[in-house]
Amino acid sequence: MSTPRAHAAGAPHPPLTDYYSDDEGARRKWVRDIFNRTAGDYDRVELAMSAGSGARYRRQALLRAGLGAGMRLLDVGTGTGLVAKQALQIVGEGGSVTGVDPGVGMLAAGGRPSGISVVAGLGERLPFAHAQYDFLSMGYALRHVSDIRALFAEFYRVLKPGGRLCVLEITPPRSRAAAAMLKLYMRTIVPTLVRLVARHADTATLMRYYWDTIETCVPPGELVDALSTAGFERVERHVELSIFSEYRAQRPL
Repeated sequence: MSTPRAHAAGAPHPPLTDYYSDDEGARRKWVRDIFNRTAGDYDRVELAMSAGSGARYRRQALLRAGLGAGMRLLDVGTGTGLVAKQALQIVGEGGSVTGVDPGVGMLAAGGRPSGISVVAGLGERLPFAHAQYDFLSMGYALRHVSDIRALFAEFYRVLKPGGRLCVLEITPPRSRAAAAMLKLYMRTIVPTLVRLVARHADTATLMRYYWDTIETCVPPGELVDALSTAGFERVERHVELSIFSEYRAQRPL
């Protein structure tokens, strides 16, 4: 990977010009297109990467963040619905789950249960009215937005007073040795798994890009500060296995 340039204000990481030109429009189009092209592989690759543990982890993270029966949830960057499916099991028949994502290919590939509705749209410009949701989730999509500040402002806007937030991300461990092991896994072992389970040639490229965004993403402290600046309270970061970050917050009553 070439040396990335400095972050633009609000961007989650610098331009990664091995993949697209140094232009926000080019970045957005490249990301949308590669996710759409590889959407049919996404769930198989995730299952192989997590050794089948991903669904349980997502469910437990949502419960830790306070998701409960009867809540109305919005899942931003829903992709193929991996978080939304777990949320539906928790909120039950008395609740509702809506997913939003800019990639129509990802939305079409999920095989979602009938209880999940989906809408095409950007996290930074959510197509929903103010104060509509009890809970908002985002699973591993923060690194693919244009502006974290605009994103968190939209999260605040669409949540009801007292509404809760859970953003899941992968963060390099603080230990250099552990970070090196994670990079080895993502850069060497994951491509091997992808060759075994993927059907699209671009899926390996997507996984390389996935790691590059993890490695260059703004540090956790900046994300916590950005949530507080957006107006959220009770902002905290919970970490599992040194790499799985759960950013939790609440809109004030």
